[in-house]
Amino acid sequence: MIKSIQQFQAEGIKKLEKVMVDYSADMTKIAEMVQGVTKGVVDLGLSMIAEEWESYDEILRARNDLRPDWYIVRRDETTLLTSLGSVTYHKTLFKNKFTGEHEYLLDRIMEIEKHARMTEDAEAKLLEEAVQTSYRKGGESASISSDVVSKETVMNKIHTLNFPRVEPQMEKKVVKYLYIDADEDHVSLQYINKKGDIKKPRTNTIMPKLIYVYEGITNENGRNKLINKKHFGGVYEGGKEIEQLWKEVEEYIEAAYDTEELIKIYINGDGAAWIKSGQRILTKAKFVLDRFHMHKYIIGATSHLLDSVEDARSEIYRAVYKKKKYKAEEVFEKIITITESESKRKTVEAAKEYILGNWAGIMQWVKDKNEEVQCSAEGHISHVFADRMSSRPLGWSRIGADKMSRLRIYEKNGGNMLDLVRYQKKELPLAAGCEEVIYSSNQMFLAERKNREALGVLADMPVYSIAYPQIRKIAALKNHIWGL
Repeated sequence: MIKSIQQFQAEGIKKLEKVMVDYSADMTKIAEMVQGVTKGVVDLGLSMIAEEWESYDEILRARNDLRPDWYIVRRDETTLLTSLGSVTYHKTLFKNKFTGEHEYLLDRIMEIEKHARMTEDAEAKLLEEAVQTSYRKGGESASISSDVVSKETVMNKIHTLNFPRVEPQMEKKVVKYLYIDADEDHVSLQYINKKGDIKKPRTNTIMPKLIYVYEGITNENGRNKLINKKHFGGVYEGGKEIEQLWKEVEEYIEAAYDTEELIKIYINGDGAAWIKSGQRILTKAKFVLDRFHMHKYIIGATSHLLDSVEDARSEIYRAVYKKKKYKAEEVFEKIITITESESKRKTVEAAKEYILGNWAGIMQWVKDKNEEVQCSAEGHISHVFADRMSSRPLGWSRIGADKMSRLRIYEKNGGNMLDLVRYQKKELPLAAGCEEVIYSSNQMFLAERKNREALGVLADMPVYSIAYPQIRKIAALKNHIWGL
């Protein structure tokens, strides 16, 4: 780092001065001035990063005591893409004299996986953009430089993601009621496992599930806001997977809330079997049919009645609010009798089956009269899934739809992409013998002398201390070496 800074003092500042001189000749060239300054600063940053990494590698080469049982094979040039740009530097390949294992020890200490082509910060930038727009734009956003990651690489990164469990951000809370809304999106499939494996149109969609838990509704500046909302979901198909999804919700509720003080959990939804199944998993949970779907079916069953529309709807609603199921059934039968069109009759029959089949879910909110039982799942599906996955003519694979839906959920829960990138890595063993490293004055003077010899005329330029960073690096390496 020291050499890069001093090199910048010797040469980089002159380049920046030239940029400013050129700008003074024509002050309309703002873009050129900004681009020139940006390039100078970025080039300095990339040089500093490369020098820093190489300085650690040099210490590993020079200090046998830091790498017992390993000897030098060769030194290679490599490039890593960072969010600042591509950093080209040199690292040394070592071989273990006992096992015959070859390894770049610098990579091992920095926890850089073999064949890695980008750093964690670049991966995080890539994910931040890809979760919002597209794989292509994600690849373009990995770095502020012109270096681009292919959309195939972005896709592969996302396909291999693993996600942490949703954890509560505070101690257990005491609430009387919890609310859960659930729904699913319809996402077009381009293929399931590989291109060309979809043969029938009926299998060309997949439905990622969305569940969100909240404590109630508050109004801010005229807009409703859900309190302490947490999302769950992804592609879950079949009874066992659906049960697993609800188990994840159950684990979160038990970790975040005092369930003994909890009176009831309302599960709001459209009546799908997978939504109702949450009642079997969650203690104190009751399904509530969301009013949007109830109104939708009632309107569909009566819209063809012309002058009798309002009367028919009023009768159905009266039966609902008076909790008389048989009355609602009688109204539907009357509508079926006077409906001549076969297609319209089927619509009425479907509405009858839906309303009566979900009667218990309707009665739950009618009896409780809880004003906060208001399902907003349709809007959340649009905001969480559809905006990225189904509102545009896109085609997904099963794993792509699953991972993107989970990535969207992770982002909506306030997840940090850099934390997610680091979550992918397995924990490496801690360094053994992290005892304090003490250096004598002779060692410090020796380090000072060697650095001055290496820097030449640049060593006399005023900048930060030269010897102590070297001591710090040696200490850092000692505290990070394990099993070398």
